[in-house]
Amino acid sequence: MDNLRIPLDLVAPIFAPSTFGDRDRVHEIFRTLRRDYPLSIAEVPGYDPHWIVTRYDDIREITRQDEIFLSSDRSKTLASQYAEQLMRDYTGGLPHIYRTLVHMDEPEHTDYRRVTAAEFMPQAIMKLEPKVRAIAKRYADRLAGMAPHCDFAWDLAFYYPLEVVLTIVGIPEKDHENMLRLTQWLFNYADPELKRPGSDPTDPGEIIKTWDIVYAEFKDYYDKVIADRRACPRDDVASLIANGSINGCPMENRAAISYFAIAATAGHDTTSATTATSMWKLAEEPGLLQRLKDNPKLIAGFVEESIRWATPIQHFVRSAKEDYVLRGRQIKKGDLLYLSYISGNRDEEAFPDPFTFKPERSPNRHIGFGYGGHICLGQHLARLEMRCFWEEVIPRLKHLEMAGEGRMTESELVCGPKHVPITFEMAA
Repeated sequence: MDNLRIPLDLVAPIFAPSTFGDRDRVHEIFRTLRRDYPLSIAEVPGYDPHWIVTRYDDIREITRQDEIFLSSDRSKTLASQYAEQLMRDYTGGLPHIYRTLVHMDEPEHTDYRRVTAAEFMPQAIMKLEPKVRAIAKRYADRLAGMAPHCDFAWDLAFYYPLEVVLTIVGIPEKDHENMLRLTQWLFNYADPELKRPGSDPTDPGEIIKTWDIVYAEFKDYYDKVIADRRACPRDDVASLIANGSINGCPMENRAAISYFAIAATAGHDTTSATTATSMWKLAEEPGLLQRLKDNPKLIAGFVEESIRWATPIQHFVRSAKEDYVLRGRQIKKGDLLYLSYISGNRDEEAFPDPFTFKPERSPNRHIGFGYGGHICLGQHLARLEMRCFWEEVIPRLKHLEMAGEGRMTESELVCGPKHVPITFEMAA
């Protein structure tokens, strides 16, 4: 491996959110990077240099060492030098507006994760299956009522995981639509259809303004939830967060608001993206639907492969706390590392025939939920949501095909289908 620096024309597109709307282009870029520049430096004008980490094993090696590769001191996503300085000016020196689990290092990360961790362990999630299945059945009925045409992403996939997660958190249904709007503004700030109306995604100042507007709306809403649950706790996640303590002290307000924000956004958006991707694959491959109908036991594997295939979280950035040698490269203290999860989940060294969708794939040790101490807290709930939904829908699907061109969101962070037009027939 002799290539230390990546040619600008090859790597620059992944620094632009619009690129991720073209999945074929993205995969081709990362296929080339894995082959010729698996761990090399990107020097893009206006940005600090980044190590672009494309290989599965390297991503796992980094993410299992939270004490060396930090999450809290720099932007967790690609940000220009100007944007990072604007953020620090805006927040009084902080690198983030939010203080979610994603933005924390040890021991703080474990302390905050412990507040709700028990509720998201497999044993606790299993008890939620009747509630989740009832919601899944209702959405399967809703889908059947839309036949013979719908935009599956826009009409249904955006809403099913949203309702599941926010019901478990304890947010009333009348407020779900608003939470969806804020999620799209936050994660899809550059998408022409989903961004905050009137915002200019090419202006870093506008991006930070959008994030702050979203945070302010979350704060206004969740401050009231916190006060309510402290006065009258209920059997929901909101009560755990509102009454959570860190080292014997009440949770700091910005961290509490951020805790609610991550549950109300990433808690459903990634599952929505994966569910919409699953339907897209089923509509494009009729034989796949028939295999699942003939062997329903494959549905769990179908969900797992859908997570690998979709990889809604495209990347995270970490910084090196100390010098470290990775794949023979000398990483220096303070260096930034761009971890490409979408590349790792298509790594030819880790997955045989990675560009073929195989619900039978076993083992399927994808990194769609991350890896190490920061692995997604809601991974078991997400799997349950998708399994219940497809177990309700697939047996009833008689016919399915795409009715137009599917379209992806334009986002370098959380990316998934925003339009999946289908023609279909379902049993009543």
